[in-house]
Amino acid sequence: MSSLIGANYNLLPVINRFGIRLGFKEKSINEVCTENKIHTDFFLAIVNTYTDESYFPEAELLSFSPLLIIEYLKNTHRYYIEYVLPKIERLLNKVIESCTEDCSSLKMINSFYQKYKAELLIHLKLEDEKVFPYIINLYKEKTLNSDGSSIEVLENEHTNVEVKLSDLKNLIIRHLSPNYEDNTMNEFLTALFQFENDLNDHARIEDHILIVQVMEFEKELGK
Repeated sequence: MSSLIGANYNLLPVINRFGIRLGFKEKSINEVCTENKIHTDFFLAIVNTYTDESYFPEAELLSFSPLLIIEYLKNTHRYYIEYVLPKIERLLNKVIESCTEDCSSLKMINSFYQKYKAELLIHLKLEDEKVFPYIINLYKEKTLNSDGSSIEVLENEHTNVEVKLSDLKNLIIRHLSPNYEDNTMNEFLTALFQFENDLNDHARIEDHILIVQVMEFEKELGK
């Protein structure tokens, strides 16, 4: 496990979502997963997805329980809400504070970010309070809801938060007035790039694995 982190430190927040903490000694990945009551194959599929952008073991991920995937996604949401968004906001405030003249473009960036954050929080709340409970109940009761709700209906309420984060990043790179401290801006923009990569991987797991699983299960129940 220590070699895995040494090869890619970006996996640190990913392993934290599994409840794994540092101090591995010479333990293997399987040993650490077993101690933490984690499905080793699922853990490896997730970390490999985050390690290589071209790697996405769709068939393998589809074989795992949706409830296992939901637990991971919920932990990811907590990471975004409790750590990533506050960190990005602190860095943005530092950038704004570094501006000494004509800060109008930075104010525009801040306004765009605040709207994006509000939309993202609504998106995450919808999943935590409606989508995930619907799926859990579906697999628990093994029957379709009488009110006609389905995963497709719930997913239609989603907003494409990944695209808007890309828009924010490009707005900064292409149109920002150069009235800021370079290192502070670089730190802020790096955090946005890292969050965008994480969010894209998160969305792939949701859209191409979890939702596909649930739609297939709904079809089976409807027969």
